[in-house]
Amino acid sequence: MFDGGATERGATEGGATGAVEPTARLFVGVWPPPDVSALLSSLERPALGALRWTTPTQWHVTLAFLGNVASSRIDGVGAALVAATARAAAPPEARLGPATRRLGRSVLCVPVQGLDELALSVRRALGPLLPGAGLEGPFEGHLTLARSRGRRALPAALAGAPLEACWRVHQVDLVRSELDPAGARYTTLVRATVPS
Repeated sequence: MFDGGATERGATEGGATGAVEPTARLFVGVWPPPDVSALLSSLERPALGALRWTTPTQWHVTLAFLGNVASSRIDGVGAALVAATARAAAPPEARLGPATRRLGRSVLCVPVQGLDELALSVRRALGPLLPGAGLEGPFEGHLTLARSRGRRALPAALAGAPLEACWRVHQVDLVRSELDPAGARYTTLVRATVPS
């Protein structure tokens, strides 16, 4: 059973506020393999005070952001993820690139194509369990490389660095994200296998 950090107020039968239930900030994502991580590590990473670079342990592609999920729901979410992933016809090919770009004002990322069908399957499976998570929104595959601090805009010169790679996605993870001043910490709670 999962022991969460954040809390969510439940409701007793009849609508009264009940006990505070632990929650966890969750997402469903896939991780790049070591050779792709090595390629990402080769990118120039200038030390800019207004910028925080992500680390290799943080590099992932989010298929669905779930938000704060009550601990009592996590087992069900994990089971639904495993079932949805098992229905995939084959491991999809994730295609990274062709270059870094800005996402909004504050994020430097690399686009990732090829995961739309898998993301849609996951979102359809989890949506009924988490109706407030906004899983009906569009999917835009990307891997985050850096974020600007505060409300500062990301330097435009960082975008456009050539970077291309591809890999087959054999696993999809349900991940707990713990926010920290030094950067988010991720823990895999459930690992689902894509059939070969």
